[in-house]
Amino acid sequence: MESVERNGGNHDDLILQQQRDIEKEISESTPLVSEQLPLTCLTAEYNGDAVFTAKIEDLAGKYKFMRRTRPDGNCFFRAFAYSYLEYLITNKLAYDKFREIAEASKDKLIELGFPSFTLEDFHGTFMDVINRVSPDNAGGSEKMQTELHNIFNEQGYSDYVIVYLRLITSGKLQEDADFYQHFIEGDLSIEEFRHQEVEPMFKESDHIHIIALCAALGVGVRVEYLDRAEGGTVKAHDFPEGAQPMVYLIYRPGHYDILYPI
Repeated sequence: MESVERNGGNHDDLILQQQRDIEKEISESTPLVSEQLPLTCLTAEYNGDAVFTAKIEDLAGKYKFMRRTRPDGNCFFRAFAYSYLEYLITNKLAYDKFREIAEASKDKLIELGFPSFTLEDFHGTFMDVINRVSPDNAGGSEKMQTELHNIFNEQGYSDYVIVYLRLITSGKLQEDADFYQHFIEGDLSIEEFRHQEVEPMFKESDHIHIIALCAALGVGVRVEYLDRAEGGTVKAHDFPEGAQPMVYLIYRPGHYDILYPI
């Protein structure tokens, strides 16, 4: 019996090690956020798949470039943050408004009951990143673009931004719990959902995360859904409905990347 248990344990250890090896390979071979790529790179990925090829052609009529994000469960928040800050580099009025919202967000989260000692570091780094890509900085938008790309490919900075956006999302869900409870499937309460599915790193995002984050920050997001749904066109969804998009993302089952309209 002991031998069976020991072998079972070894088998579990082997699976765990294989998972770690795969994660290490992904992290070593895939940047957190890639350089701009031609949208046609998707065609090669789905070579021979008639459904996806037709939909990529449809998408190519609206978008010229994309950026890939690392598939680590944080892809929505990373893609959102990168894309929105990239937009703000050349939109000073929107940047100034967002900076005010970001500055005030820590006190708002403390009022909602989040511990200040937890928020301090994450908020400080979040504001540092925002300040480093200000349109007012010397060097112009091209320099700020390079700065943004470097920041988001430094794991420490990039992940701190994601943690803080997850906390902002969680705070919005708590603030408007009666509204968001209707979006939660299963028997989870808002509090359970926040602690299990929103605040932890590497947890994938769904509509509820996008709706709450957009509402908290006042940002319009368009998501293009590349899937096997009927028809040869890609369905787009705007969050919130009717808003002017500032961020454009492509969703493929389980993953978000950044899009650039033509």
